[in-house]
Amino acid sequence: MNAPGSTFGPPSTDLEATRVTVGEIELNVIDHGEGDAVLLLHGFPDSAQLWRRQIPALRDAGFRVIAPDLRGFGQSDAPEGAESYGLAAVVGDVVALLDAGGVERAHVVGHDWGAAAAWGLGALLPDRVERLVALSVGHPATFLGTMDQRALSWYMLLFARPEAEDILSREDWRLFREWVGAAKDVERYVADLSRPGRLTAGLNWYRANVSAESFAGGSASGLPPVECPTMGVWSTEDFALGERQMTDSASSVNGPWRYERIEGAGHWMALDAPDRLNELLLDFLG
Repeated sequence: MNAPGSTFGPPSTDLEATRVTVGEIELNVIDHGEGDAVLLLHGFPDSAQLWRRQIPALRDAGFRVIAPDLRGFGQSDAPEGAESYGLAAVVGDVVALLDAGGVERAHVVGHDWGAAAAWGLGALLPDRVERLVALSVGHPATFLGTMDQRALSWYMLLFARPEAEDILSREDWRLFREWVGAAKDVERYVADLSRPGRLTAGLNWYRANVSAESFAGGSASGLPPVECPTMGVWSTEDFALGERQMTDSASSVNGPWRYERIEGAGHWMALDAPDRLNELLLDFLG
């Protein structure tokens, strides 16, 4: 059942999606269930398919689950130009999506770039966020706060370079495959990014939001503290993100803060440890 005033609603079968207009683009959106809304935001190089083990669990627990392919990913539109992928534009998409669905406040769960967007939404539009869950990526103010994390994030500078498309895709995507390592969805990623313009769209997230200056000077997000209850979740086998950038996020949260770590899971914890992540989400969102 749609929320009052909703212009889109739950599809008839699992993971079926619909098109939703947000500003000048259309997003591909999965919208399942009834009850309090949970907005799921993926990162690079993903789509809403990342959440295929979370959507049924949350829906069956009585939540309305809204999971878009963010701009440039999956089946959503991919506007041209790196300037189209700044986090302000992404947050604008998310707000427009909530408006289109008749959702005043939502629980927001983000992973990777989706976590960065979730932090921005929680900090800048607190009236729209009930509870916030950040997976893998800590608050922008602390993300690059240590030399160890800057070293782990070397790839961000590579991805922002103009020759990144050629470097990542040559020799059957050899470097990209090495970077994602044992990711369960690597073949899906390669297929998605092999479509015309889609690798550039994904890399434009880095070009719009990452600079050499940010690495040299650490993090300075300018975001106000998050006021809502917030949970940060980090996985011990994450190749790209250290634990401290997540635990230090507590200093940017004025509301209740909870930290959890998932042992043995890699960067894509939603796929590596879905049952444990679902337990944490259901307990926290309650």
